[in-house]
Amino acid sequence: MTPSQPGDVVGANEIHGLIAHRYPFLLVDRITIAEPGRVVIGEKRITGGEWASGAPAHRAGGVQLGTARGVSGLLVVEALAQTSAALMRDLVASVPGAVGYFVGMERVRLRVPPRAGDLLRLEVRLGSFRRGIAKLDGRASVDGRPAASARFTTILRARTG
Repeated sequence: MTPSQPGDVVGANEIHGLIAHRYPFLLVDRITIAEPGRVVIGEKRITGGEWASGAPAHRAGGVQLGTARGVSGLLVVEALAQTSAALMRDLVASVPGAVGYFVGMERVRLRVPPRAGDLLRLEVRLGSFRRGIAKLDGRASVDGRPAASARFTTILRARTG
């Protein structure tokens, strides 16, 4: 794997190579490397047809069932964690044969839930990386309005088995 360069874009096919999630639980569409190993910016377009959008799946007898509530804040935090995979790939080089494990989150703040039609911006910054433990800060926003923020921890360990 070649080191990332500022401005590199990680598209859908490469995201599939970074994390095991697939539709419908893949919550990031594209990731831009702002500073390799330090800052990444993800994007997720929220559509009305997604299970996570809270939008009704169908109509019954001409009556719309449910309401469009928006995406759960915890799914926004999950989207931040998925976005961090592009940041982690540059740190993996320092731990040969490593795999990342999400181990916890703290200081979670859930604000305005994104709704269908919104473009969710996901920014993840590396706080610290010592002995294979990464502390990351994530902020999600829609049109500059905060949607969620969290600090989370990921550990890199040698692949077993």
